[in-house]
Amino acid sequence: MARGEFAGRILKSRRKQARWLRKKWKRKALGLKFKFDPLEGAPLAKGIVLKKEGKEQKQPHSGIVKTVKVQLIKNGKKVGAHCPRDKAINFIDEHDEVTIAGLGGSQRGQMGSIPGIRYKVVAVNGISLDELRKGKKEKPKR
Repeated sequence: MARGEFAGRILKSRRKQARWLRKKWKRKALGLKFKFDPLEGAPLAKGIVLKKEGKEQKQPHSGIVKTVKVQLIKNGKKVGAHCPRDKAINFIDEHDEVTIAGLGGSQRGQMGSIPGIRYKVVAVNGISLDELRKGKKEKPKR
């Protein structure tokens, strides 16, 4: 390590190089969040349901996770979204407008044992999925 009287330039340049080894700094510097994020930095996004499907969980878990394929309105990208909780998939039909949010995995990644699913359904046709499940509200007819 440089310790001399005029070592400032060397220390500064080494620190600059070492920054690229930090994952968070590199993502920020290259703008990767906005390049590869279908939501384009937003917390929520609306989309149209293309199809309902069940995905098998990864090892060591077993079971079928209910998911929907959604095409985002803002940019036309297709993403998979998880329908959280019991019987929630029954309130979602094809061609419904759903609001999706991130699942909460690290760095916008997947959550736990659900393969390739990074988002969850929050609302259907503008009504909260939780309220639909509990029977407090009905889904509007289109």
